[in-house]
Amino acid sequence: MSDQKPEEKDIDPNKPYKGRFESYHSIPEKGRDKKSLINELSTMANEENEKWKTGQVSGTFYHAGDEHRKFLNEAFSFFSHVNTLQFDLCPSMFKMESEIISMTAKMLNCDAVKEQNPEDEVCGTVTSGGSESIMMAMKVYRDWGRAEKNISAPEIIMPDTAHPAFDKSGNYFGIKMVHIPVSEPDFRVDPKAVEAAINKNTVAIVGSAGNYPYGLIDPLEQLSDIALKHSIGFHVDGCLGGFILPWIEKLGYSIPTFDFRLSGLTSMSADTHKYGFGLKGTSVVLYRNNTLRRYQYFNVPDWAGGMYASPTGAGSRSGGLTAATWSSLVYMGEEGYLKGAKGIMDVADKIKEAVQGIPELILIGEPTFVVSFRSEEVDIYHVNDFMKTKGWRFNCLQLPPAMHFCVTMPQTAVPDIAEPMASDLKEGVEYAKSKAGTVAQTTALYGLAGTLEGNEQVTELVFGYFDYLYAV
Repeated sequence: MSDQKPEEKDIDPNKPYKGRFESYHSIPEKGRDKKSLINELSTMANEENEKWKTGQVSGTFYHAGDEHRKFLNEAFSFFSHVNTLQFDLCPSMFKMESEIISMTAKMLNCDAVKEQNPEDEVCGTVTSGGSESIMMAMKVYRDWGRAEKNISAPEIIMPDTAHPAFDKSGNYFGIKMVHIPVSEPDFRVDPKAVEAAINKNTVAIVGSAGNYPYGLIDPLEQLSDIALKHSIGFHVDGCLGGFILPWIEKLGYSIPTFDFRLSGLTSMSADTHKYGFGLKGTSVVLYRNNTLRRYQYFNVPDWAGGMYASPTGAGSRSGGLTAATWSSLVYMGEEGYLKGAKGIMDVADKIKEAVQGIPELILIGEPTFVVSFRSEEVDIYHVNDFMKTKGWRFNCLQLPPAMHFCVTMPQTAVPDIAEPMASDLKEGVEYAKSKAGTVAQTTALYGLAGTLEGNEQVTELVFGYFDYLYAV
């Protein structure tokens, strides 16, 4: 088949290669030659890379540039065949992973823990991503509550804005996740509402630094005090902000305390594959002490195949990702992370100013690297519809309707990216005014989410979409 792109109007955006490249329903009888395969893969990669290199895509691509990716890919190649579980054959794996954990803990002020209690020492594991880091911590609190407090029906309290990985944890591990709504104008969880929800089955509470919808940091100091008062766990989700907030703080921005300086904080997640600029597929989960981490480990001592044990939810894991992550942290250094954070915040500050300069838009909270906004005068989803025609990919939010743009390194590579965004946003607002009283394309999905029946419809649509994507 030809690798020439068909006319844009003929392309299904979800399956742009169908009919253009061979589709395989079974393993081919005879393998293809390497050259044609590499050509096909590079064609797809290069075309998809063009979408984010414009700087118009919110979040999604967190890497530190083509040269950095090339360097990490080289580091990956030395260990691409390695399974981190085989530590006896490849001791390099636990050398690198223990150092990744140590470097992350140090960045997040683990030394403060020793000052508060000399018997505690921050420790953790490397996981496959933020969801696994969160899920492992939630499993720890379930098992800790069972063993230490005889709690058989565990509950964990979380803000509505906390990542859905917490709900996934509840679903997978049989934990009741108690949601606390956030409200205008703060859009952060109310500590009093959290404390009011605590009961005899509560094993932990959750806060974000920062949350995905708005990039805001919950009132973590008050949550820390509540956790201490009630002798329960307190997890701070720093999957998004963990590897950039420390550097933003060092740059002089006013950032609330969010890490192990909080005396009630018992665990924290931070994604190395986001602002740590590692390859996709790694994260770190940290615990205040090894007593907690032990509840994460899994062991079957009497299996016929020998003793089986794993420290995380995954069994086999890629040694290449471990090597690339370690390489990223060591190569970037504090100097590199500070420089990256400076570039990101320069762009974010300009986007913030642009939003504040448009009267119809309302900035949500006090943003750092994620700028979120809503409107009481126009349908924000019409604004999004317009921005898509200009090549922008914002993240749409709901309950209430809003949008955000998460600034990453690709935006810093495009000179004055905030200027065309500001201009297009102004046009988008005027477009939304002209469409008043009509239904925006974006609303078709998000408008269903406010009711139980609507949620069922959304679920069916999403699951059907997955089915479609998995069809060859």
